[in-house]
Amino acid sequence: MAILTQITLFLLPILASAAESADARSLHRRRGGLQAFGGRCTVSDFSEVADAVKSCTEIGIKDMKVPGGQTLDLKKLKAGAKVTFSGRTTFEFADEDVDLIQISGRDITIQGTPGHVLDGNGPAWWDGIGSNGGATKPNHFIALKKVVGKSIVRDLYIENYPTHCFSTTGAQGLIMENIVLNNTLGDQPNAKSNGKPAGHNSDGFGFGSSDHVILRNSKVWNQDDCVAITSGTNITVENMFCSGGHGLSIGSVGGKSNNTVRDITFRNSVLEKQENGIRIKSNSGTKGEIRGIKFENIRMDKTTKYGIVIQQDYLNGGPTGTPTNGVKIADITIKNVTGTAESKAMNYYILCGEGSCSNFNINDVKITGGKKGDFCNFKAVGNFDCPNTRPAKSS
Repeated sequence: MAILTQITLFLLPILASAAESADARSLHRRRGGLQAFGGRCTVSDFSEVADAVKSCTEIGIKDMKVPGGQTLDLKKLKAGAKVTFSGRTTFEFADEDVDLIQISGRDITIQGTPGHVLDGNGPAWWDGIGSNGGATKPNHFIALKKVVGKSIVRDLYIENYPTHCFSTTGAQGLIMENIVLNNTLGDQPNAKSNGKPAGHNSDGFGFGSSDHVILRNSKVWNQDDCVAITSGTNITVENMFCSGGHGLSIGSVGGKSNNTVRDITFRNSVLEKQENGIRIKSNSGTKGEIRGIKFENIRMDKTTKYGIVIQQDYLNGGPTGTPTNGVKIADITIKNVTGTAESKAMNYYILCGEGSCSNFNINDVKITGGKKGDFCNFKAVGNFDCPNTRPAKSS
């Protein structure tokens, strides 16, 4: 009897370990997903994803086709989980507004292997209108929700996403790096876009209600904001290349659940063929705070509308032309921002509400080529000289 007891005690941890990994092994038995040591698995069939998220800490997603109307759901990743994309991940069309990928977790890693592609199948949705109307479209390609701890998203190649690519909300401590967003195909008209570029509202990286986030060493070809921060604190954006879109943007701020943007730095970046180079915009008739914003060491070429723009009259349907002063903009630093604008553009446009702008420090700025006529109704400290400066007035 004593010998039997000893054998039982010896076998118990082995049996427990086997039971713990049973779910992961079942992926291999059912559909061919590879289960190896320590909770590793590779899945290619969409139906395997939920089990992989539940059972594995290292998940490979290889050559997956996501059915129309479905979300590649990675919201319940284990703490410390790693997800690696390989091959080509594609998304079938459906006339529905769903995020195509959702990700949440603590201390997680999302990455891609060399040569992989995340293909958003944008041409199936593009109509030149984007999220402003027309066909129902996915509002976000990748929604990062409450990605916290020492998490990292890196080494991804994404092409042809339908509208906004990254929506990052509630993040803390996140690093995003070495990411390529290639929506150049959306520059061309298609049968549904009435001669306009087919891609629209194709923002690259959007941040809201996030803290201590770094975005770096990434490239974006698109038709809207390269980076847009609508709320959040302590965010650094550096070493970016942006082409064809609407530049590096704070806002629009105001009229949302969180209307505070503080301590943001954009630096060491190159912008080409942007509608706007650097921009701060607050929504007309709203309240909020924009404070501690830095734009440093930025080069822009062939800007088509504004080189530097700060405006407090913004509406999605078009600016009103009359600034309001409910959103306070303070402690703005713009340094070593240079480049060219097309002749139809304005080099500088600053439109503040009465009493709502303070402490702008602008030095070593030179944008040339714009012939539309510069305008600034707030005078900054520094060696910046806006040719047409007038006092601010509000409605």
